[in-house]
Amino acid sequence: MPRRVLGSTGIDVSALGLGAAPLGDPALTDAAATRLVHEALALGVRVFDTAPSYGKSEERLGYALRGRRHGAVVVTKGGYGVPGAEDWTPAAIEGGIDRALATLGTDYLDVFLLHSCGLDLLTSGKLLEPLQRAKAAGKVRAIGYSGDGAPLAWVVANGNVDVIECSVSFVDQEALFASIPAAHAAGVGVIAKRPLANAPWTHTDRPAREDIATYWDRMQTFFPGGARDLALDELAVRFAAFADGVDCAVLGTRQPHHLERALRCLARGPLPTMLLTSLRAHYEQQAWPAII
Repeated sequence: MPRRVLGSTGIDVSALGLGAAPLGDPALTDAAATRLVHEALALGVRVFDTAPSYGKSEERLGYALRGRRHGAVVVTKGGYGVPGAEDWTPAAIEGGIDRALATLGTDYLDVFLLHSCGLDLLTSGKLLEPLQRAKAAGKVRAIGYSGDGAPLAWVVANGNVDVIECSVSFVDQEALFASIPAAHAAGVGVIAKRPLANAPWTHTDRPAREDIATYWDRMQTFFPGGARDLALDELAVRFAAFADGVDCAVLGTRQPHHLERALRCLARGPLPTMLLTSLRAHYEQQAWPAII
């Protein structure tokens, strides 16, 4: 597993991380969740991306990392859902950090991100100060924002953050043009989420869920008639993991064999230059917005 440094944070990360939302799936047993985390660690995965809105994900991740915390980089999020605190207030952020520490059973968080709040909340000036205080207190090693579009661009330009997490896939490239170059130049770490874009290629017909349907529609324009040289899961992994400025791409799955497959794809290195140039040029020509 290739290792990288997350921007200027000094945090050592794996090129691929586990998107831990599936750990919160009620259909997944506690034992299966623990096995998934342990097998990910055995494959060299260091980054585990979770959030309080992912069901039991934080709780299960914390349990699975008992005795193994030093080998993991825990990324979680917040700003909402704290009893007794209004969402998107300093109290909600501070309370969310303390709740995450308790739920995960750790005395520090590697990365804490504001979880996709809007531009109006970001520009209020109330949300970044509690993050800075938590970092100064040693509760959090790095702070930042998870989201896309205009809020992400504002954070990169004005936020004084250490890390951003944003959508990066061959069918959702806006951040590669709009925000990641400036973030990378400023030493801000970049975590790519949704690198597989919910795997629209697994659907024969247009999916009912709107975000996946949009990915599916876009995919058709890249490969009219289905003509391509690479399996699309391999193309997607290599596109996101080796995108300029990306430090880590987090892949959400409940199946260890999906991680093993992604690692085999990663071992083949960046996409061929001509293919990458074609993918970037097509997206730029379409000028599609990020899917939030």
